[in-house]
Amino acid sequence: MRTLSRAASAAIAAATFVAASISTAAALPEDPALYPVQGGASATWATGRGFDTCTAPSLSALQAWRASPYRTVNIYFGGVNRGCAQPNLTASWVRSAAAASWRILPTYFGRQPYCMFGTKPHRYTSATSSTYGVQDAQDAIAQARTLGLLPGSALYADVEHYDRANADCVLAVRRYVSNWTVTLHQAGYLAGVYVHQDSGLRDLSASYLSTSWARPDAVWMARWDGNPALTGWPTAPDSQWAGRQRAKQYLGDHNETWGGVTINIDGDSLNAPVATVALPYRVTSSVPLSARTGPSTAYPLVRGWAPGSTLSVVCQGIGQPVGSTSVWDRLSDGSWVTDYYVSTPSNTTYSPPLPKCTYPGPVTSATPLNARTGPGASYPVSGAALPRGALAWVMCQKAGSLVGTSRVWNRLDDGRWVSDYYVGNRSASTWSAPIPRCP
Repeated sequence: MRTLSRAASAAIAAATFVAASISTAAALPEDPALYPVQGGASATWATGRGFDTCTAPSLSALQAWRASPYRTVNIYFGGVNRGCAQPNLTASWVRSAAAASWRILPTYFGRQPYCMFGTKPHRYTSATSSTYGVQDAQDAIAQARTLGLLPGSALYADVEHYDRANADCVLAVRRYVSNWTVTLHQAGYLAGVYVHQDSGLRDLSASYLSTSWARPDAVWMARWDGNPALTGWPTAPDSQWAGRQRAKQYLGDHNETWGGVTINIDGDSLNAPVATVALPYRVTSSVPLSARTGPSTAYPLVRGWAPGSTLSVVCQGIGQPVGSTSVWDRLSDGSWVTDYYVSTPSNTTYSPPLPKCTYPGPVTSATPLNARTGPGASYPVSGAALPRGALAWVMCQKAGSLVGTSRVWNRLDDGRWVSDYYVGNRSASTWSAPIPRCP
């Protein structure tokens, strides 16, 4: 991997306090992301091919590369070990790339384990790894916010190949990744890691169920074998990170030319969470458009948007039918408007590049969790069960049959239902804001 040096923003003493406070978290390893109740948080996922390159390409280069098979572009958005200047990487660049239907894979090149193979100067030991895991995560959150990467985005820590024969260094990596994960979750972000197949992936796989460490939400594995497959990995079973939580860097540095533009890249395949970015659209109604606290006219009114005004749309959810659509748009202030009166590409269904509004939580059941056709245990099982640690991509919640301490059921973005009792979020007994109610 590649990456301009930037000092981490948090004080060592404060980071140490936070690291100590999370080490005894009862929810480990399935520490949940606490999506902000206020604001337009949502997760986004990418599938198919992507590429990473040292410096974020110009927007004109990205436009030329629409002729390529790639639809996700990586950005190195911070970290003291980042090695390349980023003259193009601004909030405006991020918005424009997302509006052009590029998914964005954010990577933070922070401190590295002291037994890393290579020459990166800024490293951590087992004694400092917890502190630096928190500190790097706090800086990553600040840099992400500056670029407009909203809560619900997945931020990936670069963990380069290291000597896993050194047990103390393996401990350092686990401490760093666990504290990185919990600190991002506290701010409502998903936590990813870039790891080598023969070091980081092996060690995180071995501690997948450990109650000592918070498990990252996604893994991006480096194995330059030319095979883009996201299953059949030799150092992590398919049952781990099984809910759209995997990416693979399958080709190393090489040049490719598309649309007359040549870029030196690594090749990636993905089925994983990436960045969430708000996009601008216009109000098309002839009267003020009502924004509400949820996707229905039954929810309280927040404000009215004048005809022709610009909305900052984060994602799209399902709600009360209006006109020809049941789609509602969630705005960056957290409010909802019907999509029928917004200038998205369709006023009958969902409109890429906007993602569906989702709030993924990890499956916590010891055995695979059945998904069903409706919100209750009496409904038929539908599709494959979700293994422990898989992300359940929740769109909305509805009351159903009692399971454990909860009657809440989660509607997934593929239309299936799972009991909320076995999904990690704010509550195992009642509704979990900011997830809306299902219509």
